[in-house]
Amino acid sequence: MSVWDDVVGQPAAVAELDGAASDPSAMTHAWLFTGPPGSGRSNAARAFAAALQCPYHGCGECAACRTVLAGTHSDVREIVPEGLSISVAEMRSLVQLAARRPATGSWQIVIISDADRLTEGASNALLKAVEEPAPETVFLLCAPSDHPEDVPITIRSRCRMVHLRSPSAEAVAGVLRDRDGVDPEQAQWAASVCGGHVGRARRLARDPQARARREEILAVPTALRRLGDAFFHADVLIRAAEAEAEELRSSRDEAEREELAVAMGAGGTGKGAATAARSAKAAERELEKRQKSRATRTQRDALDRALVDLAGFYRDTIVAATGATVPLTNPDRDREIRIAAAEWGPVSSLRRLEAVLACREALLQNVKPRIAVEAMMTALHRG
Repeated sequence: MSVWDDVVGQPAAVAELDGAASDPSAMTHAWLFTGPPGSGRSNAARAFAAALQCPYHGCGECAACRTVLAGTHSDVREIVPEGLSISVAEMRSLVQLAARRPATGSWQIVIISDADRLTEGASNALLKAVEEPAPETVFLLCAPSDHPEDVPITIRSRCRMVHLRSPSAEAVAGVLRDRDGVDPEQAQWAASVCGGHVGRARRLARDPQARARREEILAVPTALRRLGDAFFHADVLIRAAEAEAEELRSSRDEAEREELAVAMGAGGTGKGAATAARSAKAAERELEKRQKSRATRTQRDALDRALVDLAGFYRDTIVAATGATVPLTNPDRDREIRIAAAEWGPVSSLRRLEAVLACREALLQNVKPRIAVEAMMTALHRG
């Protein structure tokens, strides 16, 4: 076993990171992991953190490796934004903690899983820490790309780059088959339709509901015969995203409220009870604010997964219409794709793809999901 086992299909990046973990002279205080969704940015950063803390540079068996990979190491902090962004207050608090000396490990390590979600203020707070880091502090940033829209140039210029790529279908299938115990045929199918996203392949292979949602989404392009169909399917898409978000939200939110009530001494009596009650109210309002932001992101993430499926279908129709010799994103829908390509042609297929991408961009700009999705469906119907 090795800490690099979860970094799928990235031999060049693993070699670079493994070398840096083994050779102190090759280390630097800030790293930026970039790559498309599913390439394993966070997995690579987490594995690198484990290798840095491990006395054997990534054995995967020692206490340091196990605790880092499990997210419980005292000197490794990972920020995974639950809301739409990472606030300046959150980043300032993190920077203060990162400036401390390591308690048990060799380094104080901060992993920022979605550095592209930093607000301007949070970016400025991080920049100061990256410019003048504590000698034993390492920042590991993960983002889709090093474009200024994802990571400010001032931060990017102070980081060592690690570029990841989408793993091959063969590599993904091998992980599902050999490590997750998925049936070989199911593993091969999931790997062929996941677009190089290991987590998505795992969900499709294991979760019947995920497969059903994919089938429902991929049926949309050929079902938009009338304008009314566009609004019907927009409503279905929105309701499905809301239901998925609600399913994830309800149990977790209730558990957090109960934990907060216990922590704030709910039901207590005595001289400090009134003061504690006022503090509890303020904490409850803050918790509700975080939960609302998390619910919004969960819904939009669910919508985005559906839009990625739609974009893949229209991309495939362009491939089929132009006769390009590249693999389809959805090889199991070959017949429907070729029928649609013959009907629409490459230009109309491209307009439809652009409508899906425009919807994704609108959601990033905080356009209300229903407005963005209805506009997209209307454009898809029109072609």
